[in-house]
Amino acid sequence: MMKGVSFLVIVAILALASSFVSAFDPAPLQDFCVAINDIKSGVFVNGKFCKDPAMVSANDFFFSGLNIPGNTGNKVGSNVTLVNVDKLAGLNTLGISLARLDFAPYGLNPPHTHPRGTELLVVIEGTLLVGFVTSNPNKLFTKVLNKGDVFVFPIGLIHFQFNIGKTNALAFAGLSSQNPGVITIANAVFGSVPPINPDVLMKAFQLDKGVVEYLQKAFTPK
Repeated sequence: MMKGVSFLVIVAILALASSFVSAFDPAPLQDFCVAINDIKSGVFVNGKFCKDPAMVSANDFFFSGLNIPGNTGNKVGSNVTLVNVDKLAGLNTLGISLARLDFAPYGLNPPHTHPRGTELLVVIEGTLLVGFVTSNPNKLFTKVLNKGDVFVFPIGLIHFQFNIGKTNALAFAGLSSQNPGVITIANAVFGSVPPINPDVLMKAFQLDKGVVEYLQKAFTPK
């Protein structure tokens, strides 16, 4: 009898522990959420408000246009066409999004991070040099990808894609968030508004003040 009671107690404790393990806050879908007491002047977070199911149609789950190449006529020679919840309403709460990546010859998708999503990339045309850097001590994992090759970039880690071929390249990427976010490192560090104090950047990057000021001017949005 006592053995049976002990078994039931153990099962109950394990069940309770399991409930605590699964009771965690969902990952945020925005950079921050400042608390506010007045709900009338607040905003809904972690996703978007849901449409009345009776009003939902097939078009809410449909997006057209990923067959159209992106404009790579820019300084880095690449273009990312992102299909997230802002462009495809049916993605809301599903935890996934998609991107088309176009590269001119020697075009680069500069080092960047997705704070809320892991990226799974497949090369459709061309040859890409890709890689990501771990958290400290900052080990680089890099690989040359050809047509049909797949590479994964873990959530939050700095990564890049570089077209090392003489022809255009094309890739598609799935991301594990309806709003993965993107932080392009150079733009964030040297192009923030307002700008980061140059003394901070001089110390951090061991650069002369003239170089820092040049980079800030180059990356600050016009």
